[in-house]
Parts: sequence; structure tokens; C-alpha cells
Amino acid sequence: MSEWDRTSVDPDRVPRSIDITRPHPARMYDYYLGGKDNFAADRAAADAALAAAPDMAFTARANRAFLDRAVRYVAAEAGIRQILDIGTGIPTAGNTHQVAHEVDPSIRVVYVDNDPMVLVHANALMADGRGGTTSVIQADLRDPAGILAHPQVRAAIDFDEPVALLLVAILHFIKDSENPGEIVTALRDALPKGSHLVLSHCTLDFSDAETGAALREIYSRATAPLVPRTHAEILSYFDGFTLTSPGLVHLPNWRPHIPPTKSHLSRVHFYAGVAELS
Repeated sequence: MSEWDRTSVDPDRVPRSIDITRPHPARMYDYYLGGKDNFAADRAAADAALAAAPDMAFTARANRAFLDRAVRYVAAEAGIRQILDIGTGIPTAGNTHQVAHEVDPSIRVVYVDNDPMVLVHANALMADGRGGTTSVIQADLRDPAGILAHPQVRAAIDFDEPVALLLVAILHFIKDSENPGEIVTALRDALPKGSHLVLSHCTLDFSDAETGAALREIYSRATAPLVPRTHAEILSYFDGFTLTSPGLVHLPNWRPHIPPTKSHLSRVHFYAGVAELS
């Protein structure tokens, strides 16, 4: 199954390695985007999140639009020809490789996700003949060394040449006790000069405390918690990088095609930025 053949998931045909009894953030995100690759537990949790924060779906779509703009930037303007996309989620319209290949079909893309469901769909996508320069591995962001040493990553990515590292809507699922800053540093240290970091992250800087508490409670029952962070906390992940204009900003303000309205801004609860390693 892929985004070119999307039908409701049949639980009886799901691999045993996939736990459908607990909500998973990737499948909840798929639900926010209107996808069908999710289960009852995911939908119940996502509906609860939408009841607490009705703009969650709008934020998810805005984040997807940022991904499109950022990938076009690193491919077309920065000239990057290899992309490591960690925490990619379930394939949907406008995947990283699709956007990049509109710029240059030779760009190599490696997707990384810890959800077996992602591999089910991504492998179908590869089998559909749309792969070639695109591959997918199951690995966890919490183990950056394992990602960097993975044979498929080493085969696809030349770490002597600039790489675009995508950490889009993923670090807010890493607890402080799991040292997200150290994870980013380990990945950064493997990259050569000229590489780029593309990052977006959930925040409560534009929300009230009650909403934040409700969302944390809902995601505490999922396979990964939600850990919103402040602008200063998120900015620290760019240590060692030089932010490109306009910097780390409210997500809709990152190089929009059309300037966002105040109403648009008020509905998005992410920061986003792109930076170069120099």
C-alpha cells in the first residue's frame, strides 16, 4: 500500500511486529493529514488531541508545507544531492523524495523511522518502481550511531559530500532524559561542511497551559510522549550551524510563498528553521 493506492488498513493483515493497541505518533499524524493508515487506538487519541487543540490538523498541514519549501531550498538553492530524513512517518502526498526529484531525479534520499508500519508502506512505494535513488530503513533517532552505521545509509550517503539532515516534527517525541541535544550533536558531527539541518518542532509558546497539559496527557499514553519546547530550547539544536534567513521562526514565516495572515499564524504551533554547517 502507498499513497497511490490508499485504502483503509485491515487489522487482520497487519504484521505482528506492529502494535495496533497503542496510539503511535506517526499514525496519529497520518490521521491529522486525512490519511487512512491508522487504527482505532490512533484515531481515538488523535480525536482527543483535536478536541483539546482543534488546530492540530491545521498545524500538521502547515508543517507538511514547510517540508516542501525546505526540501526545495536545500535541493535547488543549496545544491544538496543527498538527504537523510529521520522520522519520516507514513508516506503521504509530497514526500521528501518526490519534492527533491522535481529538482533533480538523481538526488538520493534515505528515510528512517522506528515504526514498522512506515516500512510496510515505504517498501510498497519502492516496489511501485518509484524508488531507485530512494531507500528506507527501520531505526530509532535515539540511536544516532546505529543510523549512521547502517549499511543502507552508508551505501546511499557519501559523508564526504554535503548532506541535508531532516529532523522534521520528530525531536518533540524525544524526552529530555533521552538527551535530544546530544543526539543532534552526534548526527551533526558526522556531517561535512556545507551540510544543512532542516528542523521543525512543536511549541507551546503560542498556546495556553491548559491545552499543553491536555496534549501531554494524551500523548503520554502513546508510544512516544509529546515534549513541546520553547524557542530558546529549540534554537540550541542548531549549535554549530549557521541559520539561513529568516532564522528559527514561527513555522508559517519560514519563506512562505504567500505571507501568512494573523489567523493563519495563530493556528500553527511549531517553530522551524534551516541551517548550514560551516
